[in-house]
Amino acid sequence: QVQLVESGGGLVQAGGSLRLSCAASGTIFSINAMGWYRQAPGNQRDLVATISDSGRTNYADSVKGRFAISKDNAKNTVYLQMNSLKPEDTAVYYCKADGVRASWGPERYDYWGHGTEVAVSS
Repeated sequence: QVQLVESGGGLVQAGGSLRLSCAASGTIFSINAMGWYRQAPGNQRDLVATISDSGRTNYADSVKGRFAISKDNAKNTVYLQMNSLKPEDTAVYYCKADGVRASWGPERYDYWGHGTEVAVSS
């Protein structure tokens, strides 16, 4: 059973920084990509940033230049460094692992974490 556990959320003032971590545990042979999504109250869940197994990154326009996604393949862990935080960054941040191969078979599945809250005060 694959599990994703996020950490690092909290309350920060505008202009501050936070670093989120997401560790994937269980029997994992490979992961196609990992990423961060966020959902503010009353809104849909939106992409924040993703990173592929080759290291290719993708960011939402709203976070480009402020957030940086990185990963440690050996630990199956993805990070999100968030700088120059704004009140509009307030949301629950979810980690997602795409295309996880967790057995000797070819099947791949996607997994979500339970989320970590980020609140940015003005």
